[in-house]
Amino acid sequence: MFILKKILTPFFIPPGIFIIFLIFSGVWFLFKKHWRSGIVNCLIGSFIWLLSIAPVSDAILRGLESDFKIPINPQGDVIVLLGGGSHIGVADLSGIGSPAGDTISRIVTAVRLQKRLNVPIIVSSGQVFKYKPSEAPIVRRFLMDLGVPSNKIITEDKSRDTIENARYTKKICEKLGFKKPILVTSAYHMSRSVLSFKRMHMNVTPFPANFKTWENKKYGWEDYLPAASELGNTSFAIREYLGLLFYNFVY
Repeated sequence: MFILKKILTPFFIPPGIFIIFLIFSGVWFLFKKHWRSGIVNCLIGSFIWLLSIAPVSDAILRGLESDFKIPINPQGDVIVLLGGGSHIGVADLSGIGSPAGDTISRIVTAVRLQKRLNVPIIVSSGQVFKYKPSEAPIVRRFLMDLGVPSNKIITEDKSRDTIENARYTKKICEKLGFKKPILVTSAYHMSRSVLSFKRMHMNVTPFPANFKTWENKKYGWEDYLPAASELGNTSFAIREYLGLLFYNFVY
């Protein structure tokens, strides 16, 4: 019964329920000899299924993460922490607003690194849309909750994307005399981040957080069932590849 539950559940929730609808409707169309509609529906359903399983999403993500390793003995005079999204208005233990999952991983990595090096942290995360406030104050509050002294936290709340993270962070580093920034962001986001800082003529030490793939990762049968989390990882990866393409041509 346990195995049956694990097999059936993914197909009663998105994206599995849409996959089942598309494939079954495709088979029905084929049975009715509506060949084009049947083939299209089956192909779309199968394609969504592929994008929603761990082996495929990992294969797409691995191209973004594989070039970066955690430095064994990192050296720097400031940590640059990039935001990755927050739930702006939710109630939290110490105030209003809470970082999203990827941002939490980046924060924890930055705090552990700060404890080791005892250097300041620049929080770079601005107001992307006018109706949403900057997430930098939320990240600052969480850093302080986790023990980083307030005088060790510098907020940059103007940036709207990664290239602006680099642009405004460079101004802070030049003003305060920081020469060896250590860049903390999610591993899948690191390629675009390093490229952005290079475009601003800044050399950074990459310190990736929140790896989603690793060498010799093993997969079981359950990893071939559709999952919203894996479809989300695929979306993150595709967005990053598109961002890299855009940044290479525009900046």
